[in-house]
Amino acid sequence: MSNRPKIDESPRVVVVGPDAAGKTELTRRLLDLGYNARSCAQDHSYVPDMWRRMSRPDFLVYLDARLETIARRRVIDWGQERLDVLNARLAHARAHCDLYLPTDNLKPVEVVDRVRAALAAAGVGPPPGEEAPGKPAH
Repeated sequence: MSNRPKIDESPRVVVVGPDAAGKTELTRRLLDLGYNARSCAQDHSYVPDMWRRMSRPDFLVYLDARLETIARRRVIDWGQERLDVLNARLAHARAHCDLYLPTDNLKPVEVVDRVRAALAAAGVGPPPGEEAPGKPAH
């Protein structure tokens, strides 16, 4: 049996934000890199701190995007009023996040690079041996 920690035992990185801000893509890439990462659908919950209760993060990433960016990334049939509702549901998470990152002018790899830098600065990483040396975030 290995003495290496399981990914579920490593610090938990939770990603929140409005639709099409990049949560799914970032979470997938962090998982591929060995991080214990998950997204939380806080934007769809009326419970202000669902992100805390359900996900119990060690590091909370808040990805944000403007309506114009969301509409460019995904077909939507709603406008600023709905985005305002989503942002209100996310207000508690935004106030408590460890990293706030607007993704409007960033490519997915740039989002990953910035998040990884913030995680490293906070001493959060994948379990030893989980991350492939030099593995690109692409």
